[in-house]
Parts: sequence; C-alpha cells; structure tokens
Amino acid sequence: MPTKQELAELIRHACEKRGWGPTKLAREVSVAAGRPPNTIERQYARRWLNGERAPTHWLPYVVQVLDLDLAPTGEIQNAGSHAGATDTVASVIQLGRRDVHRRNFLAATSGYALSALALPDLDSITRRTKTAPAGAVRVGAGEVAAVQQMVKALGDAAAELGGGHARHLAVRYLTDDVAPWLNGKYTEATGRELFAATSQLVHLAGWMAQDEGNDPEHQGRAQQYYAHAYRLAAEARDPELSATALRGLAVQAIDLGFRAEAVQLGEACVRYGKDLDNARAVAYYEATLANAAAQDDDRRTATRHLTLSENAIGRSPATVGESWAAHYSPGRWAHESGMILTRLGDLDAAEEHLHLALDIHGLDRRRTRAIVLADLGSVRLRKGDLDGALATWGEFIDCADGIRSIKVRAAARDMRTRLNRFPDLPEAEHLRQKAGRLIT
Repeated sequence: MPTKQELAELIRHACEKRGWGPTKLAREVSVAAGRPPNTIERQYARRWLNGERAPTHWLPYVVQVLDLDLAPTGEIQNAGSHAGATDTVASVIQLGRRDVHRRNFLAATSGYALSALALPDLDSITRRTKTAPAGAVRVGAGEVAAVQQMVKALGDAAAELGGGHARHLAVRYLTDDVAPWLNGKYTEATGRELFAATSQLVHLAGWMAQDEGNDPEHQGRAQQYYAHAYRLAAEARDPELSATALRGLAVQAIDLGFRAEAVQLGEACVRYGKDLDNARAVAYYEATLANAAAQDDDRRTATRHLTLSENAIGRSPATVGESWAAHYSPGRWAHESGMILTRLGDLDAAEEHLHLALDIHGLDRRRTRAIVLADLGSVRLRKGDLDGALATWGEFIDCADGIRSIKVRAAARDMRTRLNRFPDLPEAEHLRQKAGRLIT
C-alpha cells in the first residue's frame, strides 16, 4: 500500500490528467459512493491532494473514479530471505500490465533508485524449475532466441526514431508473449538465458518510457522497469546485464538531479563490470561513473574514471559481438566524453570529442546523431563561434525531423531559448521557427 504522500501524488496526477480540481473530485467520489454530490466538501478533497489526509473511508471510491492501481508492483525488497520477498517474474508482469492499461505510476524517487541495489533473489530460477505447474508451456532455445530478436528489432527502431515510437509494442510483447514463457517449464540453463533476454526487453521498455516523456509518470515507469531489469539480470547471474540495468538507473538519476545516488549507482556499475572481458562494456560503465561524478562537481573522480574509460575504449576491437554493450562504439564514447568535458569546463576538448563522434567515428542512428549535433551547437555558441553554432543547429533541425524523443525536444527548446539573444539575426529567427515546429 502506498504511503499517504505517495497516495496523494497518485491522486494529483490522475486528477491533472482529467483536468479535475478538488471540487470535481469531491463530487465524483460522493456520487460513486451512492451519496448526494455535495456529501464530501471541497476542502476535504483538497487535503487528499495535498497529502494532509488519506481518504481512508472513501479510498475504494477514489480508486474507482480515478482508475488507480495501488498494487505495490514497484517494490524492490531485500530478498536475502525468501519469505515475504517479491517474486520478480510476478512483479514485472504486473508492472507491464499496469502500463498496458495506463494505470497511474508513482514518480521516480532517489530512494527507489537506491533500493534496487538490495540483494536479489538468486535462487529464483532454480525454484521455478522445480515448481512449474503440470500444464505450463515448455520453453527452449527457440523462445529465448525470439525474445532476443524482438529486443533487437524494437531497439533498432527506438534508436532511430526515439523511445516514443512503438513503446507499447515492447510492453505488449512482455505481457502477452514473454509472460507465459517466464511462468513456463524450462531447465535452469534455459531459465538463465530467458531471464537475461527478458532483462534486455524490460530495460528497453524502461529506456523507451524515459525517452518518451519527461513527466513524473513516464520517469517513474522507466525507473521501475530499470529496477526490474536489474533483478532479472542478477537472478540470471549475468554481470554485464546487471551493470547495464544499473547504468540506466544511474543515467536517469543524473537527469533527475539525484547526484549522490547517481554516483553510488555508477560505482555499482563499475563493480559489476570490473571482471568482464569486454573493453566496450568497461568503457561504458567507467564513463557512467565519470559522468555522475562530473554532475556532482567531483572533478578528480570524474577525470580519473574518464581516463579509465578512454583506456578501455582504446582496447576495444573493431568488430563487435552480440554483447549488450556492443553498441557503445568509439563514436558514442566520444559523445559522452565530450559532454563530461563540457561539464568540467574544457570546451576545446569537448568540441574536439563531439567532432570525432560526428565526422570521424560516425554515428549510425538518427536520434543519436541529432542529439550530438545539438550538443555541438551549444558548445560552439559557448565558445563564441556563433556562425559555427548556427550551421550545426541547422543540421540538427533537419536530422531531428520526425523523431519522438524528449531529449531531442529538450535540445530544440534549449536551442530556441539560446537564440533569443539574437533577435535581429535572420538566421537565428529562422532556426527558432523551425525549432518551434519540432517541439510541437
């Protein structure tokens, strides 16, 4: 059951989506309870919205009129002893179903992000192999391969067009197709592969939700998916996937301003990845910690881990395998490093890295390329190169057309705001108008 403040947050979000104030809420709850419309006073409903009072007696009717789902699907409990621990499979399936039915989600919080680090249920797969019901569907390598192929197809589309494209397909695939397999009959080896593949699918759903909207519900939804992706990966005993899921939480914590939590999650990424024989993965996690430290204004730590990341990416082979971290190419590393250097105030090095990302290493995804162009334009403007900034932002606008991503929209808003400084410059006004169309 949510706390009083969490319940108030759910009620507020649901009312905001409907355009309801306390008067409308009080009236609808009164009617749902079979009472006269003015039974509940406006001030009483206002206390529910402000978290000053919980609607104890009226809660069933509040849930009914606002279509709330109070199931604690997002809880990440300490599973050191199995008694009372949350079953990851049941929890992630319920999470997906709440998403499909557009239930209200709690906002992302710093406490929830850190609670994901609680010890997972490492015996989950073994226990499931012994307790599968007689009529459960048999699962083998074919089902695991199907999940992996769907993750690749949906991930490729999202990387090209943004998380707002086809996110519902990823969630539907989880609840309609993968759920029966997770509850099916399989060997322990197959179970580990299935949990690992599902971790990738759940992580993708989280990334897509995070990229689709910057409102509390989208971010809360993304945070819960990331935490479940970590649990699935840890129960599959896959350190790379575990680290990658924690990286998702760390990057989101950076975006939300949870600086100390981002550093702690970044450190956990590095711990999980320290023994991996995968230079790209090591670079991925070291850069995550460097980024978190830079946002926390810890220049010494940021510089140290950025150097470790650079050393690792320099060792990465030209050809990559099927690793989940294989997409972290030298070009993507150059982009992330450029933004870390921007935060540290080294604009010359930042511009050089962003130039490397675009023109030397190349970027194969349109969404990524658009974001790098926007970042490069901002760096050039900060350096006083207005002509260079305008030219780069022009490329960004053309590249970003049709992409559904909050990062792209945020970059367009940032660009338009910065161009307000040049009201008499026709090129700037032209870009501002194009940016306005992109945002809407």
